[in-house]
Amino acid sequence: MAKVAAKTAPASPSVDRRSALAGREATGAGVKVEPLPPAERVSLRAPAESIASLSRALGVTLPQKPKTSAAKGSRIALWLGPDEWLVFEEEGKDLLGDCTKAKQLHSAVGISHRNVAISVSGPAAEACVNAGCPQDLSLAAFPVGACSRTVLGKAEIILYRPAEDAFRVECWRSFSDYVFTFLSEAARDAAA
Repeated sequence: MAKVAAKTAPASPSVDRRSALAGREATGAGVKVEPLPPAERVSLRAPAESIASLSRALGVTLPQKPKTSAAKGSRIALWLGPDEWLVFEEEGKDLLGDCTKAKQLHSAVGISHRNVAISVSGPAAEACVNAGCPQDLSLAAFPVGACSRTVLGKAEIILYRPAEDAFRVECWRSFSDYVFTFLSEAARDAAA
């Protein structure tokens, strides 16, 4: 019986993953639009009886009311539906690994490379986002901590308000150029 030499695949060159919006920034009177650093993200689905177990595993209490969020440290959970959350971690900690600690039924899917986040900040941030988002973004209707799945122009986004004068816009990487360009154009007119 002849010996067959094992073939080894050539070592693949290291590939740097760059942000889809690397180096881009836009400003207008009272507003700044810029890409946020990469973050770990999990799309989480779970029935009501699993929420407590998942909250313990993730270290943040999953919100249970529409348009609400919860944060602990660099981890933020956004309510997207009765059994759906977007959880992101800005310090790169292992969200999926933490989800495995929950022994109750749930679905956790890593979407870190699918999404891109854009910051819109400044006194005219609300006007900038409202240029393409049909929701009432006044503080009375969309207070600090509010979040929702909505649209900006023709793209689906997840919108989160971390501060009175700031929004985090989450969109799919494939729509990030469109969303960033839309917000950049809106930034020019926001304070007008």
